[in-house]
Amino acid sequence: MATIKDVAALAGISYTTVSHVVNKTRPVSQEVRVKVEAAIKSLDYVPSAVARSLKAKTTATIGLLVPNSLNPYFAELARGIEDYCERNGYCVILCNSDDNPEKQRSYLRVLLEKRIDGLIVASAGGDSGLAQGLAGVKTPMVIVDRGLDGVDADLVRIDHEYGAYLATRHLLELGHRDIATIGGPSSTSVAQMRQAGFCRALQEAGIKVRPERMLESDFTSTGGYSAAAILLESNPPSAIFAGNDMIGIGVLRAAAERNVRVPSELSVIGFDDIQMSRYVYPALTTVGQSILQLGEMAAEVLLRRIATPGLVTDQRIVTPSIVLRESTAPLSGVFTEYR
Repeated sequence: MATIKDVAALAGISYTTVSHVVNKTRPVSQEVRVKVEAAIKSLDYVPSAVARSLKAKTTATIGLLVPNSLNPYFAELARGIEDYCERNGYCVILCNSDDNPEKQRSYLRVLLEKRIDGLIVASAGGDSGLAQGLAGVKTPMVIVDRGLDGVDADLVRIDHEYGAYLATRHLLELGHRDIATIGGPSSTSVAQMRQAGFCRALQEAGIKVRPERMLESDFTSTGGYSAAAILLESNPPSAIFAGNDMIGIGVLRAAAERNVRVPSELSVIGFDDIQMSRYVYPALTTVGQSILQLGEMAAEVLLRRIATPGLVTDQRIVTPSIVLRESTAPLSGVFTEYR
């Protein structure tokens, strides 16, 4: 592999001059620049990112820590972050923790050792160790999706409680009264907030919250499928609010296997509006906002923090809305709206 000294020898100039051309640290004549660029091309020279970062005290690299890269929500979120960073001259290192707190903390150490310029964290939730580790981090940081107690950092997330409230209210307005929910792990703040929104909507409607209609799962189609199988076994509800779209897709599968027609016999609504929710059958009614835009917003907040470290901590809570598709319908024989 060619070195900077090889480039200097071929161009007939000093390697310090080559360094000035590569790193743009000092003006050089056009003639010298042309010689250096020709030598670089001829030798296929690749400048050392480590050496450049030591001089510039920046790596132009962002660390992104997600809990589950198989979940389309986090895949779309990562794409939005990557797109924004790429347009602004940063590359992204993606680390997937598989919802494993220990792996999450290990990746955090790796990212910080690489001298990243900034960090975006989508927490696995329920991990006080990660919160403690992040509390002492001096690297500019943004928390996405799931807040972390005790961490003073910028936050970008959907209004989970209000979104769940909207979803449940939508089912109530369709005339449903026997409504179940399948939420994510109760250890996560996301699941807690979405459950709170579900309960608030029922209580406002004067409907008793029934523990047997509130099932816990993980945020996967498998979890939704298994929980829905329990709900549909006997005395099924007329509607299900799924804690995210992946759970909702699992519910649709469980209903289809049992010949429960959606939405004429069972209405299903999800949360997040992942792209896949548009293409399942029936297309899933859901609650959300553009996940790509949420990722871009997180990246924007982080790059602003990197450029201006002294800014006051920013919290951006995005208001979701109902995305009407095919999986919800009025309760059979009921056409009045809940107010």
